[in-house]
Amino acid sequence: MSQPQPRGAERDLYRDTWVRYLGYANEVGEAFRSLVPAAVVWLSYGVASSYVLADAIDKGKKAGEVPSPEAGRRARVTVAVVDTFVWQALASVAIPGFTINRVCAASLYVLGTATRWPLAVRKWTTTVLGLLTIPIIIHPIDRSVDFLLDSSLRKLYPSVGKPSSS
Repeated sequence: MSQPQPRGAERDLYRDTWVRYLGYANEVGEAFRSLVPAAVVWLSYGVASSYVLADAIDKGKKAGEVPSPEAGRRARVTVAVVDTFVWQALASVAIPGFTINRVCAASLYVLGTATRWPLAVRKWTTTVLGLLTIPIIIHPIDRSVDFLLDSSLRKLYPSVGKPSSS
């Protein structure tokens, strides 16, 4: 979403529209963890995980639409699905969810030991800090996951089927 689309370029529903924000649902859930029932946090992970799965399926379908011999098509679809799923699972769910969880847990602990604020104020402050952390962590996590996959999983792909950087 950070780069404008060239004229005539196809918009990616999962990366160029509001749907992309569904991938951040678990970070929002983690930020609100101290204020909402655990089921709400788990629901936020369900929303983010559904986004990840839908994006992986979409990328597989798009890879399958490119004309090529059947063997090359199957490999390209597999690479597209696996790469998208692993990248999104790490960059949209696992790493940011863990990061926001730890930021919020640490801030709640520090506020509890360093202030005499009422518990409700400490919980809301923790939630706000968690929400403010989300835009700060997105790009470093994305680039780190790119580096991790470029250094590991993506080395296993056939050169013809390598996806472009996520």
